[in-house]
Amino acid sequence: MISYEYPLNERIRTLLRLEDLYQKIGHFLSGDVPQDHHVTLLTLFEVLEVASRADLKVDLVQELERQRQILMSFRNNPDISEEALSGALYEIEQASSSLLAMAGKIGQYLRENEWLMSIRSRAAIPGGVCQFDLPSYHYWLNRDPEQRRRDLEGWLSPMTPIRDGLNIVLRLLRASGRAESQVARCGTYQLTMSGRSAQMLRLTLHHGEAVVPEISANKYALNIRFVMPETLSRPRLAERDVPFELTFCSL
Repeated sequence: MISYEYPLNERIRTLLRLEDLYQKIGHFLSGDVPQDHHVTLLTLFEVLEVASRADLKVDLVQELERQRQILMSFRNNPDISEEALSGALYEIEQASSSLLAMAGKIGQYLRENEWLMSIRSRAAIPGGVCQFDLPSYHYWLNRDPEQRRRDLEGWLSPMTPIRDGLNIVLRLLRASGRAESQVARCGTYQLTMSGRSAQMLRLTLHHGEAVVPEISANKYALNIRFVMPETLSRPRLAERDVPFELTFCSL
């Protein structure tokens, strides 16, 4: 199965982008070759750019508190495992405390590092981080992999509360919906929202379905077109019935 997620507001769009960036960092940070750690650092700069929204930390703290209150209402419910509930509450409380402990603007300590900012500015230029442009960076890339990894982890560590908070929020969001089987007749699916609210849509298809969804949605209607994944020409509509699963996710 392959899933496609479509955010319906800017807040969820930002969280999904950050999740994708943190996943890339986790993958490349574990490598040992200089190119792995170069990509890790460039991705860290992308995290800094996306996370610079002034209200991101506040949004996460408020959402975590709202979820904590919801979970607290399940106390003493015989249908709910007290152990699982206590574990979820503890995780949320730890994430909230870490976010509240973050002082100042997100990533300000990175912006104050002139060496890192010089790399960031040169990286915006195609081929701008060659050894003759940044010899000190070339030296760093040729240091012991474990030393580079320690440096990267040190630069990443102050922003891990953002990662942990968004992971909790997105996990709860994905678990909030129930998948329903649908069919796009002749590659097209339309649905009147009729007051239905959602923050994210999830579409799931079998790997054997060689189609890609194009989604447009607002508070009135949802439209999905399944197109052939052409890479050398303009995508064309898959003029056949396409079965898929649709989930409306909302916290």
